[in-house]
Amino acid sequence: MRIFAIETSADETAAAIVEDGTKILSNIVASSMNLHEKTGGIIPEIAAREQIKYIIPVLEEAIERAIKLSSNLPTDRQGRVNNSNHSISQSLNILISNHIDAIAVTIGPGLIGSLLVGVETAKTIAFVTKKPIVPVNHVLAHIYANFLHFNNIYHHSEIQFPAIALVVSGGHTELFLMKSQNQLKWLGGTRDDAAGEAFDKTARLLGLGFPGGPAIAAEAAKYQISNIKYQKVKLPRPMMREDNLDFSFSGLKAAVMREINKLKSMNKWTNKTVMQFAFEIQEAITDVLVEKTLRAAKQYKVKSILLGGGVAANSRLHEKFSVLSSQFSVALHVPPAQLCTDNAAYIASFAYFNYKPIHWSQIQAQPSLSVEV
Repeated sequence: MRIFAIETSADETAAAIVEDGTKILSNIVASSMNLHEKTGGIIPEIAAREQIKYIIPVLEEAIERAIKLSSNLPTDRQGRVNNSNHSISQSLNILISNHIDAIAVTIGPGLIGSLLVGVETAKTIAFVTKKPIVPVNHVLAHIYANFLHFNNIYHHSEIQFPAIALVVSGGHTELFLMKSQNQLKWLGGTRDDAAGEAFDKTARLLGLGFPGGPAIAAEAAKYQISNIKYQKVKLPRPMMREDNLDFSFSGLKAAVMREINKLKSMNKWTNKTVMQFAFEIQEAITDVLVEKTLRAAKQYKVKSILLGGGVAANSRLHEKFSVLSSQFSVALHVPPAQLCTDNAAYIASFAYFNYKPIHWSQIQAQPSLSVEV
């Protein structure tokens, strides 16, 4: 089964075609991140306007790349499918009708303007082509990046159940028990700031770039390389020792602000201090994520740990999980960085393993869609 998926929950405009939930035939992402870097965060109206501009070219490229891999349809010199006698809408109709079995689309959670671009596009395609359409919760779908082929490294047959899945992204930090490919149970999650938000907000306090996760990781790496000897800053690990599987990172942001103000008032704020803070922020966030996830893994006696979401690309997080998961004989699965951040391939994979199509007229954007399944 080939599923054509669309993802527009934040600032990315993404489309992908995935076969049988695992084989990526195409995975196209257009981002307006360069515009949001200037403002230190995503401006919803700008993101939605850019997505309106990108959506048709992204859909076309996803289809063209997939067909080049799987058929002998004639293409022009640039490798595009040759449908010169048809309009864009006619070409999409013909190509989807002939090569796609179902449509999948992110309906939430996310930014309402952005979600509407993808949802209304997918509904139109489903109506015109008469293809079934599957609504997808993109937070849950992040987990399914682990089921996708990527350079023949990842395959779902390697994942043993039960498994614990940690989804850690800009707006969500959630733990799930996965009993099988389509049985998910929410165990705990964000009470206030998610890990990605904590990275973004503390990076802003340090005067670093956006998104905050990569910016802090880069600054932390400088600290490790330089091996600077001076008084260390110690930050809290919020809720790490509490007997639950929830997360809270707002207190970490407040602690960073207090320490920064204190050092600045004492004229002790330097570039070296920024590096130290970045290192300690990364250590604090990753310590909490690893501790809570391993606690869940022991509690439910799982065989695998799956990571998903943009923060899952953090190399320090990988290091800690790799060391501790091997000690407890639990297999660790981490998607490549390209599949951790928002894209449509994992949307298609989720739709395949949780295939529940509904009538196109019932598909609605749900910005506050719950992840507590």
